[in-house]
Amino acid sequence: MSDLGELTYPDLEELLENGLRAVVVLPLGATEPHGPHAPLETDTLISIGICRRAAERLADDPEIRALVLPPISYGVTRYGAAFPGAVSIGEKTLRTLVVEVARSLAAQGLGRIVLVNSHFEPEQVRALREAVAELGPTARLLDLTRRRNAERLTEEFRSGSCHAGRYETSLVLADRPALVREERMAALESTMIDMPAAIAAGQTDFMAMGMDRAYCGSPAEATADEGERTFETLADMLVGLVREVAAC
Repeated sequence: MSDLGELTYPDLEELLENGLRAVVVLPLGATEPHGPHAPLETDTLISIGICRRAAERLADDPEIRALVLPPISYGVTRYGAAFPGAVSIGEKTLRTLVVEVARSLAAQGLGRIVLVNSHFEPEQVRALREAVAELGPTARLLDLTRRRNAERLTEEFRSGSCHAGRYETSLVLADRPALVREERMAALESTMIDMPAAIAAGQTDFMAMGMDRAYCGSPAEATADEGERTFETLADMLVGLVREVAAC
């Protein structure tokens, strides 16, 4: 069992006593609009999917165990504020929450942590980078906005036009297909908007960017097969980070 929240306390005691180097992985996302077709919890679902796949790969490792924490499903979510379902917290709140969760775990012998984030508003990413810096060398962030990671992902992701588009919708189709409204998805036109460029130009909400239906990219082209392939790549990245922090 890899989900820490499903363990009993004697299970966790046994795991901590058996000599394995345990690394906790914390899925982070947001509750915000993802087009008319994808669920509000899209980002969180993606992070959970990455964490569970990485933990499964490490399940038979004789030295390392990855434990998936219950997710943090709220983030810094201001760009979608014009739509129902955008629930935002502040940068300081997010950073403090992550740091305090990590320190609470460290006090129990679980001092190695990897943050897994799939919500990319710049303020969210910055808050998580700051949290990792505060926590020190036994903490890492799977930061998909870093070029070395983005280059391993899909063309749409690299284009910056991927909010509820083909990239994210494919991942949800691979993991929770019943949550995608496929008839709506199939009717959506490709809307290519370079979100990083728009943000750099000072546009800080979806409407200003031209995302009047809270998506960009090509959701109608999404497939579960593409999502599974992308999850494999993302899990590879996370396994590498878990091994890195386990060596600390």
